[in-house]
Amino acid sequence: MEIEQHQSANSVIRDTAIQEIFSLPGGLKMYVIESKGGAIACMLLSLFFLGTWPAVMTSLERRGRLPQHTYLDYSITNLLAAVLIAFTFGQIGDPKPGQPNFLTQLAQDNWPSVLFAMAGGVVLSIGNLATQYAWAFVGLSVTEVITASITVVIGTTLNYFLDDRINKAEILFPGVACFLIAVCLGAAVHRSNTADNKEKLDVRSKDSEVANGGIEEAEFGTADFLIELENKRAIKVFGKSVWMGLAISSFAGCCFSLFSPAFNLATNDQWHLLKKGVDHLVVYTAFFYFSCSCFVIAIVLNIVFLYRPVLDLPKSSFKAYLSDWNGRWLAFLSGILCGFGNGLQFMGGEAAGYAAADAVQALPLVSTFWGILIFGEYRKSSRRTYTLLVSMLGMFIVAVALLMASSGHRKNS
Repeated sequence: MEIEQHQSANSVIRDTAIQEIFSLPGGLKMYVIESKGGAIACMLLSLFFLGTWPAVMTSLERRGRLPQHTYLDYSITNLLAAVLIAFTFGQIGDPKPGQPNFLTQLAQDNWPSVLFAMAGGVVLSIGNLATQYAWAFVGLSVTEVITASITVVIGTTLNYFLDDRINKAEILFPGVACFLIAVCLGAAVHRSNTADNKEKLDVRSKDSEVANGGIEEAEFGTADFLIELENKRAIKVFGKSVWMGLAISSFAGCCFSLFSPAFNLATNDQWHLLKKGVDHLVVYTAFFYFSCSCFVIAIVLNIVFLYRPVLDLPKSSFKAYLSDWNGRWLAFLSGILCGFGNGLQFMGGEAAGYAAADAVQALPLVSTFWGILIFGEYRKSSRRTYTLLVSMLGMFIVAVALLMASSGHRKNS
């Protein structure tokens, strides 16, 4: 009995010491987004981050780096971002009523919510893994359009009902309709651009030929550029059906449509699975568990793909991965961007409703900009392709404006 009391006393002393280390003087409270304006700011910053990291990863694949190597690097810093958020926003400052600090929640009996958070991480990891192969087949812009639109149509509807309809339906669902129109326009853009590229390859543009019959550095949008890109890239796509890329993108979109509702259930316990008196998971704690499961799935699957690659990629090994520093820092950067982007999305969603936070799925606005600027997508395309592209982007602008305008305010009990 005395031993148990001694152990209990040591546990209390240890917990108190941990709280003192991570708390600041002056009564500073743990930082939690509560205002509508703060939530929208988080969504906009998240939109930029989530639209940028795919461009970074795509640049590595186009330079010939194996996607398995890139995704393993990405997974490390993606988890690191969640750890940083947990130990800063989630730990520094005094807890609020019903919102314990990160370390306190790790010891609570909140496993139903933890499992929902981890399930969200699993589907996000599988979706992200699928998209890095889809980018090669249908391009960065079209992949993001398809996945984002499916995510919004399914995920936003689920979140609206899970959040007890705190978002304005008369504004929210017209925004969802705009996303659905955008995916139709995205498919038309891809079909038109594929026809343009086929025509370029058939005619074999003379733009980059020089007088001695050699070839200078290919110009964006020319047939020589497309051939040069195919020779450099890790995933070879010539002669393969574009329907494979569209199918992979659609599968990824279905995965993405589930991670936000799962996270919503983790932080708000709408199904009342937690025991009476147990606090809901704070967004930072849920994001930590979410990212841990995302990390584990990514590591396991990509190590398998090193030795059993898909889509005719060459075999690799863990030793080869460790020695491959070509572009590693860019892969690390993509993980940081995605990690903070997801964290900001969840911070905004917890305040203004996760349905409104799905506005960050308008990331094709950002990724298309990088696709054109960095990768030369749509250069020297037809007027029809440009018209469809502008229409698609315009529809996304309307959609993101409507979803953000539908923001509500969650009442924390």
